[in-house]
Amino acid sequence: MPNQSSDIVQATLDELTRLHPKKIDLGLERIERVLKKLGNPHHLLPPTVHIAGTNGKGSTVAFLRAMAEAQGLKVHVYTSPHLVHFKERIVVGSKMIDDESLVDVLTRVREANGSEPLSFFEATTAAAFLAFSENAADMCIIEVGLGGRFDATNVIDMPAACGITPIALDHAEFLGRDIAGIAREKAGIFKFNSVAFRGPQTDLVEAVIEAEANKMNTQLLQWGQDFRAYKQQGRMVFENDSEVMDLPAPGLMGDHQYMNAGLAIALARHMQISREAIAKGLENVRWRARMQNLTTGPLADKVNAIGGELWLDGGHNPHAANAIAAVIADLESRTPRPLVLVTGMLANKDVGGFLDCYAGLAAHVIAVDIPGHASLAAETLAELASARNISSYTADNVEKAVELACKIGGGQTATSIMPQIAPQTAPRVLICGSLYLSGEVLKANG
Repeated sequence: MPNQSSDIVQATLDELTRLHPKKIDLGLERIERVLKKLGNPHHLLPPTVHIAGTNGKGSTVAFLRAMAEAQGLKVHVYTSPHLVHFKERIVVGSKMIDDESLVDVLTRVREANGSEPLSFFEATTAAAFLAFSENAADMCIIEVGLGGRFDATNVIDMPAACGITPIALDHAEFLGRDIAGIAREKAGIFKFNSVAFRGPQTDLVEAVIEAEANKMNTQLLQWGQDFRAYKQQGRMVFENDSEVMDLPAPGLMGDHQYMNAGLAIALARHMQISREAIAKGLENVRWRARMQNLTTGPLADKVNAIGGELWLDGGHNPHAANAIAAVIADLESRTPRPLVLVTGMLANKDVGGFLDCYAGLAAHVIAVDIPGHASLAAETLAELASARNISSYTADNVEKAVELACKIGGGQTATSIMPQIAPQTAPRVLICGSLYLSGEVLKANG
């Protein structure tokens, strides 16, 4: 039976998409105009942490939120994109916004805007700020949508702290391919006389971020100089100039999560979150589609039936793929299995660079289209995989791709009907390439 409340939410969101023809149009004039008509709700937020970067933003937000909540704080959180339900983007006082409240703030934004141009992201960002301003919380965590300087979230006047996660090439059609220029734009979230924390970067990006901080008289605390985190004997060590913390390993999988967690800890200490809460948050953190092992649900059941493993990750650029490939290589060293990638990617991504990270590691690639998005044709993606000497196939959808993965992962041909797979050849299936694809997988898997 259809959910009437969800239908109203979707209809309200659909109305907002008609306000501006461009899905993404960077600039602050439109959102500032609307926020002013709404009473400037972005000036009424609790102490706010603003986080930009290319990879690891969502994980860093998740770690910081878990640490704050472990201390008993109520937290507003704004992230994007969502995986299954739009409501995931807006967390009000540590609870996902409900349908009625979401429709209310979205409607008020639309009414305040009138018929003026306003992008979908600008409208929903204004709605989030409106919801946050009208509900009590101890802390606010805002993730930049795209870039930094001209991102709709950058209307925040004076954040309690800014964080910059690793910067790499992505969204080239909006940000270009000049990595120094991209770093400059992401550091555009720095405000005069503010405090910022920089995660691990290349030497060039480090220099650009430091120069931008100097321009704004921003106190910049830097990974490797002012703080650091590393893996040691199955645990995590965090160090800064005043303390050394022995902590449990991060609850999100992969060595790259030590870097994300380290940045979150530096921010948490600045926000006066205790060691005990940080340790608890590290263990309790949850963030879907980040090397998530799917063990239940219809898709997982197909893979479990043959003794295989099913993993899901939303990384969609070479930097992210390299990190995930390292996780897979570690799994392979401990439990060898043929790796089958089920992959769908947007057409504007560096698909070749993404696949390069899995050359020599993946036995097969099964390419799929991503429904409702401008994805690269599955046939083209498969051809790019074949050019890297990776056996490639296409499938009509994720469900069929997983069924095919169960066959070819165990040494069967694509036309096999009843695969007989020995336990040692049961595949490790990794669905990857896009957060939008991850959302489709989570829907299909219940």
